[in-house]
Amino acid sequence: MTILIEKPELESQAEYQKQVDESNDLVLDGGFPVPKSLTDDGFLVPEINSFGHSFRDYNAESERQNSVEEFYKQQHINQTYDFVQKMREGYSKLNKMEMSIWECCELLNEVVDDSDPDLDEPQIQHLLQSAEAIRKDYPDEEWLHLTALIHDLGKVLLLPKFGELPQWAVVGDTFPLGCSFDKANIHYKYFEDNPDYKNPAYNTKNGIYSQGCGLDNVTISWGHDDYMYMVAKENGTTLPSAGLFIIRYHSLYPLHKEEAYMHLLNDEDKENLKWLRIFNKYDLYSKSKVLVNVEKVKPYYLSLIEKYFPAKLKW
Repeated sequence: MTILIEKPELESQAEYQKQVDESNDLVLDGGFPVPKSLTDDGFLVPEINSFGHSFRDYNAESERQNSVEEFYKQQHINQTYDFVQKMREGYSKLNKMEMSIWECCELLNEVVDDSDPDLDEPQIQHLLQSAEAIRKDYPDEEWLHLTALIHDLGKVLLLPKFGELPQWAVVGDTFPLGCSFDKANIHYKYFEDNPDYKNPAYNTKNGIYSQGCGLDNVTISWGHDDYMYMVAKENGTTLPSAGLFIIRYHSLYPLHKEEAYMHLLNDEDKENLKWLRIFNKYDLYSKSKVLVNVEKVKPYYLSLIEKYFPAKLKW
């Protein structure tokens, strides 16, 4: 089933001038204060994360910074083209377990993402914070609310029932393999120890691909993004293509933040990228120490899950 959605026009993000701490900002039923909007569809971006530093500042001194850089060292060395092919082949069987979307959301309470310099709260809070912030500014785009809720569910790969993969094989920024590593990737220097770095078939701009081939034909580093995309698609979700695109590529920061690898996109990718960039500001800037009241928002999201997914999914 194909659902057509209107493509948005991108607007520049407004500079957030001050932290807002007024009670009338608590506009959603989950108790999560979202930034005030300049316009009906605007979004004011906070200047600092929950640790008091700029968002995605990989050079700032923080209690998590050393572990974040070590994470990217391991990721850049070990994520190879052959490794990704092996992971996709194994996990495409979807034979780990059967459960509902909400059951998977609850499993995420056990997960903390070591690659994220902005957050150390349980992942389910990040999912709900993102979804509730989007729900405020885009109340009619229910598919986008649900996409925000489920976009990180693939992080269950860190848990024993799903293989207990190392963090570098599950989280962090993703990047294409089979072509040269773009310098827009964070901690680029560690790619020099990746076996693919000196492979002549992979060290040109296009590598094994052709310009405009489409991201669906490009091998991306393995992680929770691709796994959740696989789960959603193979279980027959009726989310629109933009929702699946967001799930699969929301960690591809070199693309949607730095515009690297644009030469690989086809026309459909470019249209879906507009929605991904809208989603990204909520994914990134809605991380907060203020927690959502899960029980208050649960009925709404259960209704969306029922509409777009089967009761039980194979994982």
